[in-house]
Amino acid sequence: MSSGPLYGANVFANGIRQHYLRYGGKGPSVILIPGITSPAITWGFVAEKLAERYDVYVLDVRGRGLSSTGPDLDYGLDPMAADVVGFAAALGLSRPALLGHSMGARIAMRASVSAPDAFSRLALIDPPVSGPGRRPYPSKLPWYVDSIHQSLNGMDAEAMKAFCPTWTEGQLTLRAEWLHTCYEPAIVTAFEDFHKDDIFPDIGKLSVPAMLMVAGRGGVIEKVDQDEAQALCPALEITHVANAGHMIPWDDFDGFFVALGDFLSR
Repeated sequence: MSSGPLYGANVFANGIRQHYLRYGGKGPSVILIPGITSPAITWGFVAEKLAERYDVYVLDVRGRGLSSTGPDLDYGLDPMAADVVGFAAALGLSRPALLGHSMGARIAMRASVSAPDAFSRLALIDPPVSGPGRRPYPSKLPWYVDSIHQSLNGMDAEAMKAFCPTWTEGQLTLRAEWLHTCYEPAIVTAFEDFHKDDIFPDIGKLSVPAMLMVAGRGGVIEKVDQDEAQALCPALEITHVANAGHMIPWDDFDGFFVALGDFLSR
């Protein structure tokens, strides 16, 4: 049986409404920041496992889920990072760990660099490392936009299978239910920023323990990227989930937690 979240709530921080789901309630605090089209609820199955050891707060990033959205917001990396800093301060969390996936990992890095005393450690799950002069991010923008367009008119798990063919029925159903909350301009801006905003300088400025988790079949982070990141941050811990694509816990749930180990509370 799924235990589900303790509750969902909203907090006004960094000038916007931020919606979150809280799991566990005991142990060290962890803020989980999902990727580009992943509302908080879609990470519930991971948060439930983390909640066995941690007090977990899963964010709806602006422009997604139940957080503030619309044409008046800035969906760039800096304001999204400022949201996380503001969120932790608004809830009075004392140096929580950050676990970010994909876009969320980029947000976590930028947040930590901008507020180096606010967070205790970073688990960076397969972040896009594309940027000016670098190879492009392997996923293409139409994959996101086309599926969002379909979701706006309602879609079921079977229709979502065309976009995520390896996912389980439950995963497909949840994504089909929530994808319509992903505001297309927010998604387009974030995708374009994968190629405009180079994250490597942030890696060189990290001042807290950090882990980089690499998907063996994701095609997002290659050996050359790992070597560059390690040179910029010699203390960076690099782990691998060999049989997973970019959506690591969807592809290899157990492998994800083996790679993460006790890093968040070490």
